[in-house]
Amino acid sequence: MNSVTASPSVGHTVRGACPHDCPDTCALLTTVENGVAVRVQGNPEHPATAGVLCTKVARYPERTYHPDRVLQPLKRSGPKGSGQFTPVSWDEALDTIAARLGAIAARNPEAVLPYSYAGTMGLVQGEAMAARFFHRMGASLLDRTICSAAGGEALLYTIGAKLGMRVEFFAESRLILIWGSNSITSNLHFWRHAQEAKRRGARLVCIDPRRTETAEKCHEHLQLLPGTDAALALALMHELITHDWIDRDYIERHTLGFEALAARALQWPPERAAEVCGLPVAQIRALAQAWGTTQPAAIRLNYGMQRVRGGGNAVRAIACLPALTGAWRHRAGGLLLSSSGAFPIDRAALHRPDLLGTRRPRTINMSTIGDDLLRVASSGFGPKIEALVVYNSNPVAVAPESAKVVQGFAREDLFTVVLEHFRTDTADHADFILPATTQLEHWDIHTSYGHTDVLLNRPAIAPLGQARPNTEIFRALATRMGYTEACFADDDLTLCRTAVGARVDFERLLAQGFAPLELPEAPFAEGNFPTPSGRCEFWSERLAAQGLDGLPDHLPNHEASGSDPRHPLAMISPPARHFLNSSFVNVESLRASEGEPLLEIHATDAAARGIADGDEVRVYNDRGSHRCIARISPRARAGVVNGLGVWWRKFGRDGTNVNELTSQRLTDLGRGPTFYDCLVEVERFAPGAQRSAAEGCA
Repeated sequence: MNSVTASPSVGHTVRGACPHDCPDTCALLTTVENGVAVRVQGNPEHPATAGVLCTKVARYPERTYHPDRVLQPLKRSGPKGSGQFTPVSWDEALDTIAARLGAIAARNPEAVLPYSYAGTMGLVQGEAMAARFFHRMGASLLDRTICSAAGGEALLYTIGAKLGMRVEFFAESRLILIWGSNSITSNLHFWRHAQEAKRRGARLVCIDPRRTETAEKCHEHLQLLPGTDAALALALMHELITHDWIDRDYIERHTLGFEALAARALQWPPERAAEVCGLPVAQIRALAQAWGTTQPAAIRLNYGMQRVRGGGNAVRAIACLPALTGAWRHRAGGLLLSSSGAFPIDRAALHRPDLLGTRRPRTINMSTIGDDLLRVASSGFGPKIEALVVYNSNPVAVAPESAKVVQGFAREDLFTVVLEHFRTDTADHADFILPATTQLEHWDIHTSYGHTDVLLNRPAIAPLGQARPNTEIFRALATRMGYTEACFADDDLTLCRTAVGARVDFERLLAQGFAPLELPEAPFAEGNFPTPSGRCEFWSERLAAQGLDGLPDHLPNHEASGSDPRHPLAMISPPARHFLNSSFVNVESLRASEGEPLLEIHATDAAARGIADGDEVRVYNDRGSHRCIARISPRARAGVVNGLGVWWRKFGRDGTNVNELTSQRLTDLGRGPTFYDCLVEVERFAPGAQRSAAEGCA
């Protein structure tokens, strides 16, 4: 379809893009009959998608036409959290919201906070008109840390940016380390390339605390303890150096700080790392030999392993491995955590930070929203948060230490506006819910953090009910707030063009829906890292200048295994297979596939607690308590339980989810959350005998 109208004619296939937080960023084809989207499938012409979609997105029409979809503005009519609302007109909603925000901003605009993340990964419906609106107001800035901040900052200080291998070349690798990634469920199209490499004779090794579906399909699984990845990486370096399995020419010409790194690595013999990681010594030695003697060798790193105290250091350590062996010389060698740094997006033109003028608002970390909503005005913090505008996120479900998040959102003096498709846990606490369009109903531009193509999303159908795109909502609020700058008149197609600028052929995007970036096949074959030195920086002057360790090191978890006898089990909370963070939880067919909230527990740990498979259990620590069903499973290693998430709280047995237990402590780099740095205890649940969290920990 080459038309650029927003209302396609009957009987079309419309090109689009998946909006969800996944590295694959698939190209979509939506079949429309009589104005109704009847099918969504992968675009077979897009090489990265190859016509294949995950189970979740293949059911996107079920989500778009869900009977519980919010299709008109709603105003709260009961207590916060009750989910009681009354329909109102758009004019009443927007007039009231603009008046309330305007009154607060007149006193202090920093008392207003936007809260958003990757409910859509789109550049236009994400932070385009919204960013302009809040910059013009002078609202508090949001530090968007909740997913990838530690790993992203680690790459910045090691290889210079979020860059890496091109995903398609993994098919040519001879050894692939899949580190902290359940690729079958969270990176399906990478897994296709890994399987092709396997058919060609490559060895696949999974490194993960959980025996995932991916681990089961690999040749070997290193089931280490959560938060010990840097110790493993340093032990691998120890073996590479002592056995001279390193590329000295590449190190000399294209790296910085090798001697210092070698001294650090030599403190980590495999025996020491084995004790820290809970792994056999022989397994560490064998992996080091494989990495040091196989070319081309590649690492597919993902973000789960950086959600612990030392997550940034762990990513730094792992990112050193390809440079030590010269793996970057080959297009099928190196590392990929994120490719997002490759895209030439003009964020300043899109977000317009110049609208701030000379103002420099404070920044609030989204990962500590529970504490920050409960803080009072002070010289160190600034004004109390009086208004919250939430879009593309569900913080009551996804933010850590959710009991505090709920307490903050329940404040009667907090004015909360939520742009949403459904009455999520967060929307239940809103003063106004504004109905937003889904991906099938608006324009957007998408980049990727797993491949290197730009994608254009066309609206396939007209907005349902009274739903409006995020951009339209913020334009309308800007008008009511008296913001007259010309940028607030930009339509969505103009914003799409602004996002990609002149370096991407927009006519090609219109014609085929995607456009690949022109990039080298082996980005660091001759060095040229985008660091200050132009080298892979084993030792970082920039970190040292901040008073931090210039070298990567293993930092024990905030809540290290064995450190608290009252809570002897480490808990990680990987995503349930049929959900994507908290998206799709309310799609009945997908929720039916998951059943209900589960805790995977090793047979040894279950037996010690008198827990049988299928028992209802209470998982608890000092922060809270969560009830769910125990699944005795080999997916959990002894001493570690897996609380699958992220369920909406309202679907939990006691109105909670696993984030009742996680903490607001932050990572070493990037100020990110530490979801997988969490100690708990588990007991069978006996109705009528439930103790408070404090009593349970006494």
